[in-house]
Amino acid sequence: MARETNWDDREPIYRQLRDRIAALILERRDTEGSPLPSVRSIAEDFQINPLTVLKSYQALVDEGVVEKRRGLGMYLAPGGQERLLENERKRFLEHDWPDLVETIRRLGLDPGTLFHSLTAHPERRD
Repeated sequence: MARETNWDDREPIYRQLRDRIAALILERRDTEGSPLPSVRSIAEDFQINPLTVLKSYQALVDEGVVEKRRGLGMYLAPGGQERLLENERKRFLEHDWPDLVETIRRLGLDPGTLFHSLTAHPERRD
């Protein structure tokens, strides 16, 4: 059964899929050497070309997060989760955070209001 997907036209699908796989790795807290879903199963789930899935995995291989095992599939590389967390934090601070800060300034929000909103809705923190 295909998953409901909302791809953003502003970014390549392989990059969006890479981000989804990265989020899964960080959420599941897999151990080093854990197998990742097969290219075929992801392609079927999301109704996308297997080459797109391979390109997504290759991005994670290039980052040292995932390792290919010939004939066996993709696995979480030793230290991969920590490397991924570090990369994602850096990307957030360099790319997402500046835009977020600008939006906060533009809307005239203060840190107290933001903190109150965070503590008032703890279920949204994850």
